[in-house]
Amino acid sequence: MPALPGPLLRATLACAWLACLLAGSARAASPDYLSFATEDEANTTEIFSRASPAVVYVTNTALRRSFFSLNVEEIPRGSGTGFVWDKSGLIVTNFHVIAGAHRLTVTLQDRSSYDAAVIGVAPEKDLAVLRIENPPDDLVTLPTGDSSELSVGRKVLAIGNPFGLDTTLTTGIVSALGREIQAPGNRRIRGVIQTDAAINPGNSGGPLLNSLGQLIGVNTAIYSPSGASAGIGFAIPVNTVKDVVPQLISYGRVLRPMIGVELASDRWVRRYRIDGLPVVQVYPGLPADRAGIVGAYRGARGEVVLGDIITHIDDRVMRSNDDYYAALEEHEPGDTITVRTLRADRRLSYRVQLIESQ
Repeated sequence: MPALPGPLLRATLACAWLACLLAGSARAASPDYLSFATEDEANTTEIFSRASPAVVYVTNTALRRSFFSLNVEEIPRGSGTGFVWDKSGLIVTNFHVIAGAHRLTVTLQDRSSYDAAVIGVAPEKDLAVLRIENPPDDLVTLPTGDSSELSVGRKVLAIGNPFGLDTTLTTGIVSALGREIQAPGNRRIRGVIQTDAAINPGNSGGPLLNSLGQLIGVNTAIYSPSGASAGIGFAIPVNTVKDVVPQLISYGRVLRPMIGVELASDRWVRRYRIDGLPVVQVYPGLPADRAGIVGAYRGARGEVVLGDIITHIDDRVMRSNDDYYAALEEHEPGDTITVRTLRADRRLSYRVQLIESQ
């Protein structure tokens, strides 16, 4: 075969290159080409396909009076993410997503929107449960996992609506376990999952999933100087969610154990540099009263005299109200705890049986 002239050879090679490029594009567009994806890519794609229909968009609308006309009008207060808890129309999200709302709207993946009512809230856990009326029959729910089985380095996936961009997927790993973050009301949420999966404003309330597609956490916060993802996100572990959500559905709040006292605020304690938690009031007839714990009272000259100052519950040192509530939440109503106090330079110890909050 005679050699091709230079220009013709170059044109022939160019055509061949273009044909290869088009063939590659055709393969990329073909479903068969997915068989060439890596095992991890296939896993990610499958989980997103199964889980995304369960993820919803939550819009928070508040009322505001116009400065000029004095008319009351609805204004967007914020938005976030939630997910379907069960087929009856229950939705789980963060408390801070729905706080202060006059009206809540839940939008499903098919773009259908429903008004939502608040069923229960737990600000101390940053969780809330909503209900949509007359939900469709084909609602999709998420299987729940066990957050106690997590370990650092495990793959995780987050689905949410960052900056209003609905049903967005990000992936990463578990960066750390046992973190603490601050919830609304200045309580501390303990045992939190840290992840480097990108979590941006709007992701709050969305699910964090493992490589089996199971719910292992609820995305709730980020640490970022700019307000955007910096690779440090936090999620409430699913074991906490599984404990809190049924209580919110049944009672509208979390039923924590109690002994029947009111404590001084943390600000007051810091201001007067008190070691421990002063008991302001003991409620008559409740366990603390029956055990003999004494609250603050007025002295003969009208001054405030401190009664018992709680220093320990069992062997746990009490430095804040959050320490106190966290210690009680480790027990069940009916359990007996040891409350150690300081009263007028005397060290005292009480055995107190917990009761259910009223």
